[in-house]
Amino acid sequence: MRALSSEILGFTKELIRIPTENPPGARYSDCIDLISNRLKRFGMSSQIVKVPGLDDRAYPRYSLLSSYGKGKRKLYFHAHYDVVPGTDARQFKPYVQAGRLHGRGAADMKAGLAAMVYAVRALQLLGAGLDGQICLVIVPDEETGGKAGAGYLFEKGYINKKHCVGMLMPEPTSGTIWNACRGALSVLVKIEGKPVHVVLQKDGVNAFEQMVSLSNALLEHKNTVEKRKTSYSILPGESENSILMLGGICHCGTNFNVVPGSCTFSLERRINPEENFVEEKRNLLAIFNRFRKAGMNIDLEILQEGKSAGISRDNDLVNALALSVIEVAGQKPAFNMCPGLLEIRYYLQNGIPAYAYGPGLLAMAHHPDEFVEVARVIDCASIYALTAFILLSRGKTS
Repeated sequence: MRALSSEILGFTKELIRIPTENPPGARYSDCIDLISNRLKRFGMSSQIVKVPGLDDRAYPRYSLLSSYGKGKRKLYFHAHYDVVPGTDARQFKPYVQAGRLHGRGAADMKAGLAAMVYAVRALQLLGAGLDGQICLVIVPDEETGGKAGAGYLFEKGYINKKHCVGMLMPEPTSGTIWNACRGALSVLVKIEGKPVHVVLQKDGVNAFEQMVSLSNALLEHKNTVEKRKTSYSILPGESENSILMLGGICHCGTNFNVVPGSCTFSLERRINPEENFVEEKRNLLAIFNRFRKAGMNIDLEILQEGKSAGISRDNDLVNALALSVIEVAGQKPAFNMCPGLLEIRYYLQNGIPAYAYGPGLLAMAHHPDEFVEVARVIDCASIYALTAFILLSRGKTS
């Protein structure tokens, strides 16, 4: 893999230079073309899947599917190419300093994507005999829930569990294996009142004051749900408790002397695997319905939602992954729960073993000075290749 290190680094830089910011979903086709052309250079064909019928046609969504090897059994290498919006154009000008590659998406997760692509390339160059296929699945929109990416591919049957041995994805796991994730329900709340001049406030409806009343009820719910703890292991410093956060987005009114006619705020509910997603969603929405019945004009927009998921630490896939980590990195990996939403959930919900293990640090994901250790990227490419070889080497029974 060391012989490919300069190519891996160069490819990652090319990916970072394309600002695939989501929202809105910019430059997706450019990024897919780059990946497709790189695979074509390796003699690998790609299937480009365009999601039809999106409301925002200015930013079409594309997924890429490709495979290497022959046989019925399939190991999915799953990665997303969208990134959260940058705060500075310089974030899309990658550079290496002190062994670290800096740039938006370096940790989350373009370096990991490159590592997976070159893991396949390494096996190809070695002429590794595989009794099965490594299936590359490259998707958009992970940063906003994955409905038009992984969700669409499962909905339309592009991915299924038949002959599948599992899935790996290169999220920034800080050197651990993620075998679980929280669910998420992100809601934008808009309260409509009636704006009038302050001196005529008795004729208006103050949306801000209504928001305060509603928020107090939500805070009571917060105090209840955040007493619950997960039994899954987490990294030090991360909360075991379930999460309900108010006010990530918050804006209200038009001027200091006008009764605010509208008030908008967001609510973020992160649900532990032990909680029932459907029940938790119902309990939360019941609070809004109670205030609606009392006369409050409330509009809700679900920004993203996804169920929590978890899987054991003992099966062929994760055992092969753990052995590969020990072989390459020299230490036994720990298992932890991802504190956020994770696309292993799509696979687990469809009966496919799935885990995340990547070169980046979680603390660097979405960070204004995002970086990844170059050596870790090369190591992870070796780990992915070795894991695939262990699982799919010829002579292994299906």
